[in-house]
Amino acid sequence: MAGAAATSTEASGVALERALDAFAGPVAEPPPDGSTGVVDDRITDPVAPFVALFDYIRPRRGETPADAQARYEAVVARLESEPVRAEQVRRHLATLLGTRRLVAFFADSGILPATGFFTELGRIVAGRLLPELPDERELSHAVGRVFHHRADWRWMEAIPPELTLRLWQVLGGDVATLLQLIEPVRDQMLEALLVVAYRVGGLDVEAEFGRLGAEYAGYAVRFRSLASAAQHFADGYRAHVADPGAAFEDEAELLVMVDQCEEVLQRARRASLRSGTSLRMTYLLRRTGQSLQRIATLARLLGLRAGDDSARERRRAALEGWSALVGQSLRAENRRHSVRQHVSEGVSMLALRVTDNAARTGEHYIAGSRGEYFGMWRSAMGAGLLIAAMALIKIFTSAASLPLAAYAFLYSLIYGIGFVIIYMLHMTVATKQPAMTAQTIAGYLGEARQTRAADLERLVDLIAAVARTQFAAILGNVAVALPTAVAFAWGLSAMTGAPVIDRAKAEHLLHDLDPLGWALPHAAVAGVFLFLSGVISGYFDNKASFARLGARVARLRWLAGTVGDERAARIGDYLERHLGGLAGNFLFGCMLGSAGTVGIILGLPIDIRHIAFSSANLGYALVGYGFALPWQSLAWAGLGVTLIGLVNLSVSFALALWMALKARGIAFTGKRALLGRLRSRFVQAPAGFFVVPRAEPSEGAAPAGD
Repeated sequence: MAGAAATSTEASGVALERALDAFAGPVAEPPPDGSTGVVDDRITDPVAPFVALFDYIRPRRGETPADAQARYEAVVARLESEPVRAEQVRRHLATLLGTRRLVAFFADSGILPATGFFTELGRIVAGRLLPELPDERELSHAVGRVFHHRADWRWMEAIPPELTLRLWQVLGGDVATLLQLIEPVRDQMLEALLVVAYRVGGLDVEAEFGRLGAEYAGYAVRFRSLASAAQHFADGYRAHVADPGAAFEDEAELLVMVDQCEEVLQRARRASLRSGTSLRMTYLLRRTGQSLQRIATLARLLGLRAGDDSARERRRAALEGWSALVGQSLRAENRRHSVRQHVSEGVSMLALRVTDNAARTGEHYIAGSRGEYFGMWRSAMGAGLLIAAMALIKIFTSAASLPLAAYAFLYSLIYGIGFVIIYMLHMTVATKQPAMTAQTIAGYLGEARQTRAADLERLVDLIAAVARTQFAAILGNVAVALPTAVAFAWGLSAMTGAPVIDRAKAEHLLHDLDPLGWALPHAAVAGVFLFLSGVISGYFDNKASFARLGARVARLRWLAGTVGDERAARIGDYLERHLGGLAGNFLFGCMLGSAGTVGIILGLPIDIRHIAFSSANLGYALVGYGFALPWQSLAWAGLGVTLIGLVNLSVSFALALWMALKARGIAFTGKRALLGRLRSRFVQAPAGFFVVPRAEPSEGAAPAGD
């Protein structure tokens, strides 16, 4: 084993030596007039050594990105220890940059395309059917030659940013060396900066932003000011290049304008939370944010000059921006023709469109005071009463002889109308909470500094509040649904003189709760539907705000003529504020009601199990057995109900949290520290995860209906 490892290490060293030797050969210098052109590949090819180098780094079949990272680090260490090698690589890189067109690379790579989601998707699909002709004069063609594997972006993404920064530090050298590297491409970098700045400058004329109101409109002029500042910087830069004695105005003013435009974007995002947003607006906001980052990076690189007193700090900031820009652009070019990646980005933007609305709703499901906590108990207990009635109606319906489509339709109505009534009465179904509260937690993670002790402590407070609110909602549902079901079945049996639930139906209900049967997979299906209902609610809440549904409903002539203008306005206002809740609950009911029928039609074991309905069904089964159920069977069924609830909650919470983090682009890095603090808090004050401590502040949002 040791001999094999030594042989492998030796072979790797030989491969690295061979890859670096490729840079030792001659390379043509850039044209003296600064123009770009393609080096004749028969004489020299500045791309070929980079192809060989990254072929060495790329993971082989059966290897992981960690193997590529180890070889990447070996290359960096070798260049750091051998300045001659670093100079050879730097010379080839300068030649490559000086002999290719770079404007499109700097202005477009890593930034969402202006064509929009569906147009870009059509381009990718068409390119798969009939490949595009590459332009060898563009840097993107060279990038495609170097990173010629479709999955190269995966291992590139795994390279730590600090390791990539080390590479650029050794290639960039001091400020004078870095300027030599930038010199052949500065005109194209400047042109790319202007292209991106003028794109941003036209943002305020987009019709989509007219809906954001006066608060945004008063600041939109800053986008045009950014374009003017970029032009002023470019004019001054070119004058200084033409006459080095001319005054040089650095990039400070332009960077200030970039910061101001980022503030405007934040205002636009906040305004969109109130007025709603569209997929196009979400797309524009993300694209503009990427463009502002690109302008700042290019400005810092162009602002470097020899003899600057703050050259060291400015060089590091410029290198960090350059490293991020190149890494982002290389990955984007590698994934440029990926349908899967493009669709994934589109889904991420659609998720971002709805998650903020769900996050605001989730705040209403977190009890911050004792009054809110006991209010959650009351609202959950009220829902338990109605759930017991809904479960009984479904049992009666299942006894009828109907076609499959009729069962699906009636079950969907029972669940859908029942959930809507629960929502309108401001009651709470416990399993609807995780899909909403996960969005709130993700929103907090996006704002908090994940390594800061105070922020982690506040996150623990938030999780504890979510846990105790969820505990109150679950017990409130179950504690009422089960005894109410017993009371309904026993009372109806006493009134009619016949058992409402016969022994066969009771056995079926009990079998559905078997934890070793299909109960838990079916509970996972319900968890997925719970997650989807949260997405649906966020989507329709956003849609109602963006479409100004309230004002439009109030203008319906037939409605105003029937109930009067004032009531029509109130109805419109109610629908605008509650459309998401109404649609999410009704469609959730339709999903629950039709799942079993769809499973029968497809011949698949698809069905749902929901903790509140399962607890009610346990009560009905108990009456069907004449209260003669063995305690072991009762305990086993109780375990089944508990596990069903756990699966319901965990699946819906995990999916909602994953979507919210993906939509916001958040990578939570403080898992270990957070778990440690949660463990300490639970050991020191476990009651805080189940009840509100008396010392808790009274601030917080009152629980809203489900």
